[in-house]
Amino acid sequence: MGLTLAEKILNEHTDENVRAGELAIVRVDVCLTQDGTGPLAVRQLEKLDMVKAANPERTVLFIDHAAPSPRKELANDHMLLREFAKKTGAKLSDIGDGVCHQVIHESHLKPGDVLVGADSHTCMGGAMCAFSTGMGSTDVAVAIALGKTWLKIPETVRVNIEGELSNGVYAKDLILHIIGLITADGATYKALEFGGSTIDNMPHYERMVLSNMAVEAGAKTGLIASDDKTKEWLESQGRGDDFRAIAPDADAVYERVVEIDAATVAPIVAFPHRVDNVKTIDDAKGEKIDQVFIGTCTNGRLEDLRVAAAILKGKKRHPDTRLIVVPASRKIYGQALEEGLLTIFNDAGASINSSGCGPCVGVHQGILGDGEKCLSTMNRNFQGRMGNTEGFIMLASPATCAATALAGVIADPREVL
Repeated sequence: MGLTLAEKILNEHTDENVRAGELAIVRVDVCLTQDGTGPLAVRQLEKLDMVKAANPERTVLFIDHAAPSPRKELANDHMLLREFAKKTGAKLSDIGDGVCHQVIHESHLKPGDVLVGADSHTCMGGAMCAFSTGMGSTDVAVAIALGKTWLKIPETVRVNIEGELSNGVYAKDLILHIIGLITADGATYKALEFGGSTIDNMPHYERMVLSNMAVEAGAKTGLIASDDKTKEWLESQGRGDDFRAIAPDADAVYERVVEIDAATVAPIVAFPHRVDNVKTIDDAKGEKIDQVFIGTCTNGRLEDLRVAAAILKGKKRHPDTRLIVVPASRKIYGQALEEGLLTIFNDAGASINSSGCGPCVGVHQGILGDGEKCLSTMNRNFQGRMGNTEGFIMLASPATCAATALAGVIADPREVL
């Protein structure tokens, strides 16, 4: 009986053969925290007299959620993280370096790794074929200090996607379609494993979108086999030597298998206040939007910015619709600058913020007013997510967001591409 990707990776990190449903002590390769969760982790280690990092070279503390700091309390938390990094030799990713999930993917993660992070979207690392999962601050603190953690080996839901996505349809539309199909709790404490011809032909940066949002279906991780697309991406980051191919066994046992025809997927918008509250663009278009946000760990990559810029080039945002653009990392910011993408956004009337989470978590820079509606490339539309429980958040692809910024209402990107 063969192994799923989750079972295969976790078996390499334990001293015994384990299967779905079993508990195991697992060796951890990479740990991350961010400035919302990291201070709690550090304080817990201080209480336990365990201020140390078992693997400092691959322990990264990120200042990305409130960066630059909007309040003195958060500035003090940033100081705490910087001090911990100096004491332990852990890596610090400071203001403007980018969102934790993007930077960890660019610089630290390899196929076959186990990554635990004090942030729920740590699961994005599954696109690298690394078992990557979010945990609470205390659990991650212990993993930082000891280099291991315990978990239950998750059952796996296999999602097979066959065929080609239509023009104007992207990985963001696909994952919203999947979440709408299986619901927001359809994969709770399970691994999602994405495969099929659509995934085989999908570029790595689009795969990252699928894995990033696996948690929005309740999944513990969202895994994709590592292949030539993974290798190409690692080589583009100067890390080709970190590649190795990992695939599930042909006779792996899955909790269930979901089959999807890619050709049937249209541009999708998730309406408030649940990610599975999805509508096709035909049912969504025409909704007035006050703010458009393009960025985050989900869709702030260079390729996302290129798609948006191609739609916005030579045009102006609607006068009643604000536009905020935030590249996901310093590397992407620099590339977008060199390519002239930031000039296109600036000329279109956008506000361009330094690399980080930006408005996504509602701490600063883009908080909604009462009753305002935002269309965003981010991964969550929960009530209050953008800093105001009286605001409304909708989710879509960079193409749909760019088309909407021009129209002032939700617009079909296929009409302007």
